[in-house]
Amino acid sequence: MKIYSVALNLHDHNTYDGVFHNQRERFTREKHNFSDTDNFIKSYFKKPDDSILAFTYTVGGIKNHKELISNEILNYQPKKLFDYYFKDDIYYIDHHQSHAAYAFLNSGFKQSDILAIDGIGSKYRCVFFDKDQNLIDLSNKLPIGWLWNHMSNLTGFGTLGASKLMGKVGYGKYSEYYYNVFELILAGTIKEKKYKEWKQIDLSNINDLAFTLQKFTIDKIKEHVYPLKSCDNLCIAGGVAYNGYMNEEFTNHYENVFVPPAVGDEGQAIGTYQHADYTLNNNIHKSETFAGKEYNINGDFLTGYGFVEKDIKDINIEVANAIANQKIVGWYQGKSESGNRALGNRSILADPRNPDMKNIINNTIKLREDFRPFAPAVLEEHYKEYFDTRLPSPYMSRICKVKTDKVPGITHVDGTARIQTVNKNDNEKFYNLINEFYKITGIPMLLNTSFNCQEPIVEYYVEAIRTFNNTALDILVIDKYILRKDN
Repeated sequence: MKIYSVALNLHDHNTYDGVFHNQRERFTREKHNFSDTDNFIKSYFKKPDDSILAFTYTVGGIKNHKELISNEILNYQPKKLFDYYFKDDIYYIDHHQSHAAYAFLNSGFKQSDILAIDGIGSKYRCVFFDKDQNLIDLSNKLPIGWLWNHMSNLTGFGTLGASKLMGKVGYGKYSEYYYNVFELILAGTIKEKKYKEWKQIDLSNINDLAFTLQKFTIDKIKEHVYPLKSCDNLCIAGGVAYNGYMNEEFTNHYENVFVPPAVGDEGQAIGTYQHADYTLNNNIHKSETFAGKEYNINGDFLTGYGFVEKDIKDINIEVANAIANQKIVGWYQGKSESGNRALGNRSILADPRNPDMKNIINNTIKLREDFRPFAPAVLEEHYKEYFDTRLPSPYMSRICKVKTDKVPGITHVDGTARIQTVNKNDNEKFYNLINEFYKITGIPMLLNTSFNCQEPIVEYYVEAIRTFNNTALDILVIDKYILRKDN
């Protein structure tokens, strides 16, 4: 049975057909698609003639379009991971089932505990599935995503700025005052409204608020999730699964921890597709990390623009040497990544040895807050030499301690880094480039951040050229073509 999957989310709209992950913000060029909901529903929420329509939603995502969905669907409530609604070629699962299926079916585990945790869904905010796939509702005990969203908004980063607030964690210290505030908040009513009484909260030290919120998060995870453990494997998804400190903590309690690349709502169409394919077709579909569109690179256009075509081995040598000489590179290859992390196909790359590199990139290329750190992309066979962590982290999903002073460019103020481990099977081109830098410098990693400037990650190569022109990037590589500003 052919499947076409749609996620009607609050803002991170996306579709999936088993090959192409259509993350709409990459094409609208508007982060989180705030103004695209009506157009998305009109254009994409329709059943193809040769497929079933599989979908999920968030409450806010359909608030003006409930006429599209039957009361049976609105009242549907699962008890097991692979429960579903199916009628008249319409397949529906709950928001948190989609998160959970995406993580579990990509993990390769035969059995696993699963934590699906975010700010808001349809029926839940947080659920746990045990190894027998029973659903345990933790929405009232663990509305952590909701709390992060509200605290992010309260501190001036916006309701979707939790990652920015998390960047402040390393600058703060524990505050009993803020801890007690969080306890009082969770003891009250959990709704989406803005609470007038929260204006009384002392916001004179956002750093301490962030640090304490992170500690509060870990404490609540230990209190409510740890006792539910039913096996040695854990899968995590939902927006809170971007919290690298939390994910690293779980490695102390579980033997294996899997966090997929598109863990937030931007990956829900994939999880819904996988769920339907598993239940209806008895097939385990594993999605690709790089599931964007396949583009034909126009060599005539690029050479006419000043690009030089070279063998990829020569490009690797030239780029690795340039990075070692403090040049900053825009790196564009193949299909784009699923999710919000650039993993080597839409990346800005630099030297992790330079202690000033974070400030240079934040101020001249990314044009973002100067406190926000960057990630190391490290060869998988070397990560334990530099980072105090037990498991590989191929999708930048965990934050761990840095064991050396050789890479200050990727070391956060609290001595941590959100690492990406790279192996040859997952991304041979990116691996070979890092390895070339390793040959030159003895450091088996590069500083890696997403290829963008105050907009979604670049999708089409013309957007990469525009970003190159409008920022302080020194070199741009598109496929086998290279352009240098110093030429």
